[in-house]
Amino acid sequence: MSKEQKAVVDNESQAQEPIQKPDQLPAEQADSDEAVEERPQTMEPNDVEPTVESVVEAVLFTSDEPLSTARLAEIVGTNAKQLRRHIDDLNEKYKSQNNTFRIEQIAGGYQMLTLSVYSHWLKKLIRSREDSKLSQPALETLAIISYKQPIMRADIEAIRGVAAGEMIRNLMHKGLVKIVGRAEVLGRPLLYGTTKRFLEVFGLNSLKDLPKVEELKKPPE
Repeated sequence: MSKEQKAVVDNESQAQEPIQKPDQLPAEQADSDEAVEERPQTMEPNDVEPTVESVVEAVLFTSDEPLSTARLAEIVGTNAKQLRRHIDDLNEKYKSQNNTFRIEQIAGGYQMLTLSVYSHWLKKLIRSREDSKLSQPALETLAIISYKQPIMRADIEAIRGVAAGEMIRNLMHKGLVKIVGRAEVLGRPLLYGTTKRFLEVFGLNSLKDLPKVEELKKPPE
């Protein structure tokens, strides 16, 4: 066989050599690829590594009453000296970021409080919450309207046994009751029903979610 013929045979032999699939790779290369796949994933941006300072902040943010130094230090797992240092650092951060709150000492403990400059607006919020409170007679009237709607004032008064005009007006002022039409009887008296705000206040999706009357009659366990 001439040199030229031998070269042609060698080239054809290389061309016909099968291509190695991933599972046929040499052991060293396969191990290398698996190592790449098994690398631990980096921490997601939303994953937070708690620090003593962030734990102090979270506890005070959640508490609705002042926490003493000893109690707060016990919860967080630090000592009183370090606790005060963390609180000072947090207040410095709040000040530099122009936050609306600080950690203050009150009634022998620490509590997260809004700055006094915002008291004007917070008083409005507190006032609106006070306005939304309902007396027992108001709750009784509202219950009758919610279960019997649409209902006339005369029927409400017949069930409660007392005048209901003022109470209905009060419930309308709070946005819990509204006029829904007129009855097809002599004089066409107004009919009352509940509002969307009523559902929001009592956490209902619809009137179908009202407790069944039978359930209300059951004695507490």
